[in-house]
Amino acid sequence: MTYCVGLCLKDGLVFLSDTRTNAGVDQIGTFRKMTLFQDKDRFFTLMSAGNLAVTQAVKEILLQGQLLNHENLWTVKNSHDAAVVVGDAVKQVYERDHLALEKAGIDFNCNLIFGGQIKGERPRLFNIYSAGNFIEATPETCYFQIGEAKYGKPILDRVVNFSTALNLATKCALISMDSTLNSNISVGLPLDLLVYEKNSLKPSKLVTLDESNPYFQMIHQLWGEKLRAAFNSIAEPSWSGAQKSSAISAPAKKMVPVPVHHRPPKPKRAQSSAKTSKPAKKALSKKKA
Repeated sequence: MTYCVGLCLKDGLVFLSDTRTNAGVDQIGTFRKMTLFQDKDRFFTLMSAGNLAVTQAVKEILLQGQLLNHENLWTVKNSHDAAVVVGDAVKQVYERDHLALEKAGIDFNCNLIFGGQIKGERPRLFNIYSAGNFIEATPETCYFQIGEAKYGKPILDRVVNFSTALNLATKCALISMDSTLNSNISVGLPLDLLVYEKNSLKPSKLVTLDESNPYFQMIHQLWGEKLRAAFNSIAEPSWSGAQKSSAISAPAKKMVPVPVHHRPPKPKRAQSSAKTSKPAKKALSKKKA
């Protein structure tokens, strides 16, 4: 398992990925999930989750610059076409490997976050799926997650929007990762962090964070403390209604208790078997006479 998050903001892009792979409790490894592609007029970042053999094969096709429908990452005219190239690389690996994977009972699992900028256009971010198709981030939906996403999502939803400053977004991404690390053992350090500033066309803020990094240590400690402090500062529910601000029961909306039958009711016997009808009784008495 892994966790990667990418954010597309007005001032640039933020990419964050862990490095843990997990093929069972006794097969845990460290592999980079982030790959950079740079030329004089373009800069791209790729983050991957899923089957490691599949994602490494896709990455290698892109690094080698293989032509896919006569294009590669170094020749495309815009970032959308670059995402198409990445999707075509996924399809090529699928065509080569999916039958063998099916025979082995293994799913073709490949999820990618891909983003960057070509000179003359704005920074863009894409989420590319196992089928090679993709969606693009928008100002309304400005981030993507792949891998173990659920633990780190709440903080992103509450804090980040398209206008969020890069430093604040970086802090939020790290808190999102810390929440995931704290709740899922299949996500682990070290982390790769890239903050891409719009129009720079280079990875000016790129760092690997491990357990000794002072800023990430501070995030880990303070976030837990602040969460507990915020939790303790919220009033407990008042069942008596003495405190209106914390009253939890509203008399006008009380629910009626649901009756519970400790033993099921006895089934009613059919009328014909329980009692003989009056006409039938008369017929029987006439026969005896």
